[in-house]
Amino acid sequence: MQEEFVCYLWKNKLFLPELHTVQGETIYIMHQGMRNHDAGPDFTDARIRIGSTLWAGNVEVHVNASDWMKHNHHKDKNYDNIILHVVYQNDLQILRSNKEEIPTLAVHGKFKKELYARYLDFLSASCWIPCEHSILDSPSIIRSKTIERMLIERLEKKTHFILNKLRVNQNNWENTFYLQLARSFGFNVNAEAFELLAYSSPLKYLGKHKGNLIQLEAMLFGQAGLLKTSLHDKYHQLLRTEYEHLRNKFSLSPMDPHHWKFLRLRPVNFPTVRIAQFAALLNKSSGLFSALIAINTYQEAFDLFDFTPSPYWETHYRFGKSSPSKSKHLGKNSILLIIINTVIPFMFAYGKYKKDEGLTEKALNLYEDIPAEKNAIIRKWSDLGLNVTEASQSQALLELKKSYCDRKRCLDCDIGNYLISGKT
Repeated sequence: MQEEFVCYLWKNKLFLPELHTVQGETIYIMHQGMRNHDAGPDFTDARIRIGSTLWAGNVEVHVNASDWMKHNHHKDKNYDNIILHVVYQNDLQILRSNKEEIPTLAVHGKFKKELYARYLDFLSASCWIPCEHSILDSPSIIRSKTIERMLIERLEKKTHFILNKLRVNQNNWENTFYLQLARSFGFNVNAEAFELLAYSSPLKYLGKHKGNLIQLEAMLFGQAGLLKTSLHDKYHQLLRTEYEHLRNKFSLSPMDPHHWKFLRLRPVNFPTVRIAQFAALLNKSSGLFSALIAINTYQEAFDLFDFTPSPYWETHYRFGKSSPSKSKHLGKNSILLIIINTVIPFMFAYGKYKKDEGLTEKALNLYEDIPAEKNAIIRKWSDLGLNVTEASQSQALLELKKSYCDRKRCLDCDIGNYLISGKT
C-alpha cells in the first residue's frame, strides 16, 4: 500500500458505507479538506462529525499508524490539532502531547479492492502514458476540463519563472522580456548561448544604435565571439571594424565562440542566421515588451516578427561561405513557437502581476486562436484519438505528459481519477 493511494481514497471519499474510528465512534465526512502538498498536515480545513461532535481542522494520512512516530510528528505540537488520523493499518495507538488519543480511521477493508488493482495497473504500465489503452473511456467533458486545468497550470508555472527573472532584473519588464526573447531564438539547442549573448549585450546599449542594422549586427556578432577570427569576407571585416569601435565605447567583453552549436542543425537554424534575425527584430522594433502588451490578435503577434535580415544573409548561412540565394525570414513555425512559449506567457504573467484580468483573458484567447504545435508528443496524443487543433490544447497536453503521465501522477489527474474510480 502507498500513502498517496490512501490520500486519494480520502480526497475522493471512496469508502464503503458505515465508517467508524478504531475507538468505535461513527464518522461522517462533511468536507474532506484541501490537499496540502507543502509542509504540514496532508489535508487542511476539513469538517468531520465524529460521534455527536462536529470537528473542524486538519487530517493526517499514513499507511501505518506507526508512521506518525517515524515522521517525528509526536515531537511537533503543530500536529496536536489533527482531528482525524487516516491510516491503512492501525498498528499503534497515537496520542497527542497531552496524552489524549487521536481519533483514527483505519481504511483496510473499507474500499473496493478493484480500485487499488486498477491503480497498480497504471503504476506498472510500460505504455507511452499509463492510460494509453483506456483514455477514450473517460467522458469527453472530463478530458476537456483536464486540458483547461493543464493550460492554467502550465501558465502559472511560467508566470512563477518569469516573476523570478523579473526580480533578478530589478522589476524591469522590458529587459526581462528581452533576455527571454533572446533565449527563445536559440530554440533549445542554442538557448543558453543566446541568453548569455543577451546578458553580455545590454538592451540599453543596443537601443542606442536602433536604426543602424550594421552596428546592431556588429555588437551581437562581436559579443557572440564570432568576429574574433579575421576572414577574407568584406561584410565580416566591416562588422569587425564596427565592433572594435563599439567594444571600446561600451567596454564590452565577448563570449567564447565555443558556446555555439552548429552540429546536426539545418543551415537555416545555424546560430549565425538566428543572430542576424534577432538583430533585424531589434532594429525594427523599439519597446518590444510594450508592443507585446498592445497585441490583440494572433495576426498582430505574427506581424511583430515580420522583418528582413541584412541582404548579406540571403546568400550566406555562415561568414565567408556563400550559398544559393534564399530568404532568411523567420519561418512560420519558428514564429509560432516564440509566440506560444514566450510572447503569450509574458502577457499572462504581466496580467497576473498587474492584477489585470482583461490581459490574462486576452492571453488565453490568443492561445485558442493559434494552431497547435507540431512535434512528436502532440502527434502521439493525436494518434491516441485526441483532437488537437489549438495551441491551448497542445500546451495543455505537453504539461499533462511531462508533469503527470511521465511521473505516473494518475491519482492527481482527473482522467486517471475517473478511470481508476469511475467517479467524476
